Amino acid sequence: MSGFISRGFTRRRQVPEELADRLPPGQYIESGFPVLTAGPTPRVDTAEWSLRIDGMVGQPREWNWTQFHQLPQVDVPCDIHCVTKWSKLGTSFGGVSLDTLIEGVDPRGAYTMVHSYGGYTNNLPLDDLTGGKAWVVT
Repeated sequence: MSGFISRGFTRRRQVPEELADRLPPGQYIESGFPVLTAGPTPRVDTAEWSLRIDGMVGQPREWNWTQFHQLPQVDVPCDIHCVTKWSKLGTSFGGVSLDTLIEGVDPRGAYTMVHSYGGYTNNLPLDDLTGGKAWVVT
């Protein structure tokens, strides 16, 4: 019989002992960046890109791609743990803190509704997004 082996019949992935405390139960270490989307990766023309904060705010704001990249950017070192079970340790991302974006906007509610390209939405307590807890990353 030739060498066909299903992934389901291989041993469990081994986690180096020195990294075990950084890996949540059920996760495995990934060396790359698997890209999982609900369709093809969108190609957004930066000339048409915008970010807007409006709704229950005292002062709506909007930025185009150039204006957004002129805002203070931060580098955030982190381990990434994906809901699909992979973890990428010792990585980082950069972007603009939500604290910077809502400065002067005067939010008038305790919750946010986020809309993104492709029709994705999410509602979150504003307290979960402020105080250095959330960024718009690039």
